[in-house]
Amino acid sequence: MGRFSALVASTTLVDAVYSFLAPRTLNFTASPSRHVSILSPSFTSQLSPLCRSTRLSQSSKIQTRTSRIHSSNSSADVTLESIADSFKSGRIHRVLVVAGAGVSCSAGIPDFRSPGSGLYDNLHKFNLPYPEAIFDVDFYIQDPKPFVTLAKEIWPGVNSLCRPTLTHCFFKLLEEKGLLKRVYTQNIDGLEAVAGVNPDKLLECHGHFRSASCIACQTRYDANVCKRSMLEKGEAPSCNTCGGLIKPDIVFFGEVMPNRFSQLVHDDVASTDLVIVMGTSLLVAPVANVPDWAPSSCTRLLINREIVGSFRLKKSNDVIFEGDCDEGVRKLCQLAGWEDELDQMFRDCHKSVTYPN
Repeated sequence: MGRFSALVASTTLVDAVYSFLAPRTLNFTASPSRHVSILSPSFTSQLSPLCRSTRLSQSSKIQTRTSRIHSSNSSADVTLESIADSFKSGRIHRVLVVAGAGVSCSAGIPDFRSPGSGLYDNLHKFNLPYPEAIFDVDFYIQDPKPFVTLAKEIWPGVNSLCRPTLTHCFFKLLEEKGLLKRVYTQNIDGLEAVAGVNPDKLLECHGHFRSASCIACQTRYDANVCKRSMLEKGEAPSCNTCGGLIKPDIVFFGEVMPNRFSQLVHDDVASTDLVIVMGTSLLVAPVANVPDWAPSSCTRLLINREIVGSFRLKKSNDVIFEGDCDEGVRKLCQLAGWEDELDQMFRDCHKSVTYPN
């Protein structure tokens, strides 16, 4: 039975989770993990209102491996070199990327969970009940001030020094070579779009700042007016229709994922030859489950500072590069003979940086 079939056949969502995320545990206790809905594409197509952004609890850490590029001992196993050879020989046609905050770290944007430097470790000034509350829709209704204050720091374009990284340019390089199926990014910094990735090839799973709406009645609101209110006045604007709070269209915990996610994810994962997972803790569902929805025959490459999710099981078609995203991307491009193209794309991208409206 395939992965999709097994997931659909599970009698409960909890069964589905444990089928694929055995190394993990779920927290069904109080906030912030109260909205738990781990959905397969089959479920999301039928029950899209339930396809909400949720946080999975982190299981205990595994022991650090001695090698930075991991593969098991079988000679038939896939390696970083064999992936590069498949690029050169044309055996890989469709690449699906799942990207997290780690792809933007070298742009000066902190990730969420790195001890000491991560965003969640530096929110003490807000006196939050738990770090993720700053992105929790129920908490925002009670007190929008912490997010509004944070928005002054993270709104795309505010910090002119934050520019696309080598990894963002790698996404664009894959697209130009006709290999990119889609980038599923969990980021809200917009740097994939700034790097020139075509909107059709980009799925911003957790939304973006380019539009805004009311959290009560979903009426659209001028994003520029929202931006001025938050950044200049320090206030969350109110809806002209119902008086509810306005926020940018980034997906908070407890909110519904963009419709494009449930519309595209089934066909995308079913047709991909290679899934590249980069810079993510794989702790926020349903995006965290995307690598596990790929066909069992599909090669999966993890480029990450730590081993996460079902990559801990280290299957024969998994390749793990432990390190920074830019470092892993450069190594892969060196092996594939693309390094000069990647560097040129990076230089061209940084000549003129424009944030899409």
